[in-house]
Amino acid sequence: MDIFSLIQRFADIATYHWLGIVPRSYWGDTVNFFIYDLIKIALLMFVINSIVTVTQYYFPMEKVRHILTKRRWYGLDYLLAALLGVVTPFCSCSSIPLFIGFISAKIPLGVTFAFLISSPLVNESSLYLFPSIFGLKVTLLYNAVGILVAVLGGMLINKLKMEKYLQPEFLKFKSRKEIEIEYRGALVPFRDLLKNWWDNVWTITKKVFPYVFIGVAVGALIHGFVPQDLVVSYLSRKDWWVVPLAVLIGAPLYANSVGVIPVIEALVGKGVPLGTALAFMTAIVTISIPEGLMLSRLMKKELLFTFFAITISAMILMGYLFNAIL
Repeated sequence: MDIFSLIQRFADIATYHWLGIVPRSYWGDTVNFFIYDLIKIALLMFVINSIVTVTQYYFPMEKVRHILTKRRWYGLDYLLAALLGVVTPFCSCSSIPLFIGFISAKIPLGVTFAFLISSPLVNESSLYLFPSIFGLKVTLLYNAVGILVAVLGGMLINKLKMEKYLQPEFLKFKSRKEIEIEYRGALVPFRDLLKNWWDNVWTITKKVFPYVFIGVAVGALIHGFVPQDLVVSYLSRKDWWVVPLAVLIGAPLYANSVGVIPVIEALVGKGVPLGTALAFMTAIVTISIPEGLMLSRLMKKELLFTFFAITISAMILMGYLFNAIL
């Protein structure tokens, strides 16, 4: 079941009935995509940030951080974060609100990036749509490689010690102990708690949402106006440089995996090698210009460029791997 189906229905009504734009036209696809994604991401941002803010107050996050940072997990913490990404039905931009929640809760940075990579890359669509389109072998291999990429990417970012490149304003939210100290041990009135929680949620929203708006607008224009035939003409070749080209073409684009898998099926049917097509798909669903714009508000350019460099390199290697063995 598509949990965002009501938003899609509203976007359809707003685009094709209220605005009167012709369905299946360039502008129709662009405006429909913009309305749908803007509402979806805004709603996710509000709901997830609210849940994380309340959870941070009642849940002993200090103990969670202590467990994750002081004990040896031998990579299991990264694997759990990657598996959390598998079960969350988010595209690259929609996963950012939960990523913000992890950052503000001071969860180790490498673990948060394992989630950020896996959430759009390996999700419910790659589990239930892949078998009928590409077969069970490709499905199992793709999901295993995707989880491995997320885990190794998170570990590498952790090794690079890049916490200093996070924007500090997303790490300054008051803990329960800090709030109770202000009240000198007295019971904190629930009204004051609500105000504090709302201030936290609104602080994040007003800082990030302008970038969400711009990012979704750019993504919608690309989504509506980039012709499929142009992509096919470049990716159907079997030269060594086509896989990196597929990733570089796909990286600026923006779509979720459910929307892009039929396109990948069509590309394979027109002669594009499977590894090249999957490299193109992973670039679209995992990194994008809209995501980059939003993440630029959360982190400094050094961390942002490192994230993109790691994921782009992994996608290129994934494309070569699938072309070599399939």
